[in-house]
Amino acid sequence: MTAHQSTERWSSWQAMDSGRLLLLAAAGMLTVAAIAHTATVPIPPASVHVAVAFGILIALGELLRLGLPGGREAAPIATAGAMAYALLLYVKELPGHQPPPPVPPLQVIAVTAIGMTIGALPHLAAGRAAGVTGMASRLVAVACVAFIFRPLTGVHAIAAHWWLAAGVMTVLLIFGCLVDVVIGALIRADDLGARFGVALRDEMRVQWPLATAVGASAMILAFATESMGIAALAVFVVPLLVTQLAFRRYAGIRSTYLQTVRALARVTEVGGYVESGHSHRVSVLAVAVGRVLGMNEPDLLDLEYAALMHDIGQLSLRDPIPGGATVLVSRADQQRIAELGADVIAKAGVLDRVAELVRGQSLPARGTEPGPPVGSRIIRAANAFDDLVGGSTDRDRSTAALERLRLDTASEYDAGVIEALSEVAGKRRPGRL
Repeated sequence: MTAHQSTERWSSWQAMDSGRLLLLAAAGMLTVAAIAHTATVPIPPASVHVAVAFGILIALGELLRLGLPGGREAAPIATAGAMAYALLLYVKELPGHQPPPPVPPLQVIAVTAIGMTIGALPHLAAGRAAGVTGMASRLVAVACVAFIFRPLTGVHAIAAHWWLAAGVMTVLLIFGCLVDVVIGALIRADDLGARFGVALRDEMRVQWPLATAVGASAMILAFATESMGIAALAVFVVPLLVTQLAFRRYAGIRSTYLQTVRALARVTEVGGYVESGHSHRVSVLAVAVGRVLGMNEPDLLDLEYAALMHDIGQLSLRDPIPGGATVLVSRADQQRIAELGADVIAKAGVLDRVAELVRGQSLPARGTEPGPPVGSRIIRAANAFDDLVGGSTDRDRSTAALERLRLDTASEYDAGVIEALSEVAGKRRPGRL
C-alpha cells in the first residue's frame, strides 16, 4: 500500500511537470523580482495611495471570484483592476500631492500579486482551493500588458490623444485576454487529455463574454482614474459587479441541471435495475472517449447528461434485466428501453438533444439511415463495455471485453469509437493541484 501511494504521489508530480509547472515558475519569478524591485525603489506618496487602492480592488475581486462552466474559475473584478492599473497613463493628483508618475511594470506585477494573494487567503481559510494556477495565468497576462504598454507611454501621440491611447489599450487588452485563454487551454488540454485546438475553442467560447466586460471595465477604470482620481474605482466597478452576478446565476443554473440529472440517474440504481455506479462509470468513459474524438464542450455536456440517464427507460420494465446489462438482451428490448428513456427526458422540455442521444443508443453503428449520432455510438460502446466489465479493474477482463466489442465493429459498434475506448479504458489520470 505504501509503495502504491508513493507511486501515485510521484505520478502526480510528474503530471505537474509541463505547462503548469512552467507557468507557476514564471509567475513566481515575476512576483519575486517585482516585489524586490518595488521594495528597493523609492515610491512617491501619491503612487502609494494609488497602489493601495488598486491592491484593495484586486484583493476584493479575487475574494469574489466565480465559477464558470467546466470547472473553471475567474476573477473578473480582480482582472479588470489589474489591467486598469497596468494601463494607467497618469492619475488625477490628490489634494496636496503632485501627480504620481507612470507606474513601472514591476510595480504593477507586485501590486497585482499581493492583491491576489490577500484575496485568496479567505478561500484557504474556508478550506477551498487557492486557485494558484488561475492566479498565475492572470498575473502573466497582466505582466505582458504592463511590459508592452509602459514603453508606449513615452510616445507623445499616445499621451496626447485619448482616442489613440484607447486604440492601443484595446489591442493590448485583447492580447492579454488571448494570453490568458491560451494558457488556460494548454493547462486544460493537459488536465483532461483533450486536443489543444478543441480546448482553445472551448476556452474562447466560454471566456469571450466575460473578457469583453472585463476589457471594457478596465478601460473605463483607467480613463476614469485619470480624470477623477482613485475615487472612480468605487464608482465604475459597479457594472462589473452586476455582470459577475449574472454569470454566477448562470453557473448556478448549470450546476443545478447537472445535480438533477445525477439524482435522476441514480433512480435506476436505487430501484435495483442496474449495478451501483454503472451510470457514473458509463458517463466518465463516454466523456473521455468524446474528448479523444475531439468533441467540443457543449457536445460533451450533452453526452454526459445522456450517458448518466441512458438506462432511465429500464424503469418501465416489469422485471429488471439481470445485472441491468442491456448488452445481453435483444435489439428490440434495447430499442424499447431507449425509446422510453428518450420520451421521459424529452418531457423536461429543455434536454431535447440529450433525448435524441439516448434514443439513438439502441441503433447499430451501421445498417441504418441515417446512422445514430456520434454521441449515441459512444454511449452504446461505453455501456456495453461496462456491462461486460462492471466495476472490475482486472486488465484481462477489460481486454477480453474490448476484443469482444471489436468483433462486432462490422455492424454493432463504431470502429473509431472502440479504438478510442480502448485508449481510455482503465486509464487513471493522476491527481492535479
